[in-house]
Amino acid sequence: MDFINFIISFLKDPRPWIATWIVTLGPVAVYCPLFLVVFIETGVVFFPFLPGDSLLFACGVFSHPGMYGDLGVENGLSLIPTLLVFYAAAILGNTSNYWIARFFGKRIIDSGKVKALTPERMAKLDEFFEKYGGLTIVITRFMPFFRTFAPFIAGTGHMNFAKFTVFNAIGGISWVSLFVLVGYFFGSVPFVQEHFSTIVLAIIFVSVLPAIIGAVKGALASRKK
Repeated sequence: MDFINFIISFLKDPRPWIATWIVTLGPVAVYCPLFLVVFIETGVVFFPFLPGDSLLFACGVFSHPGMYGDLGVENGLSLIPTLLVFYAAAILGNTSNYWIARFFGKRIIDSGKVKALTPERMAKLDEFFEKYGGLTIVITRFMPFFRTFAPFIAGTGHMNFAKFTVFNAIGGISWVSLFVLVGYFFGSVPFVQEHFSTIVLAIIFVSVLPAIIGAVKGALASRKK
């Protein structure tokens, strides 16, 4: 229950948690838990619900000078180290996910222990790979849940490692840059500060919207058949 409450509060507003980590660990060691959250979300198929988008956005806000005093933090994050740490976490996370699938993919799927790996999601990702090929790795970076499963599916036989690595790097850098830089440049806007939780939830909603639309279309198509 405590873990679920942590995830919910982190999704709504990660800033208090980041501030606590900065105060507790210092402005350098704080990058360790930040790295781990993104790495685990993208690299371990059992944790697709971790808040990658909201964390990147909030860290972008913390990377802007003067944006953290009201949270009791004297020194926040720095933009370049923040970007580099998250680039590494996103790329290495997907790479880990790919190789987990290479060695254990069929066993994990057949076990049924990963409830999020539903036949519907698997079919949707198969459709993505068939339609977009390697670009699937880039496109799904911006889709919660699917960004965790896409490299896993790629590792089960959809893509060779060299091709995967190229699209993995493009997708990881694009995803991290977008959310961190949006937080960095727009986090100082008073409206954003006053409605931070609402904006974070809106970001999450927009991210999952393509998946919702796809699910609705799939359901309607099934009914017609």
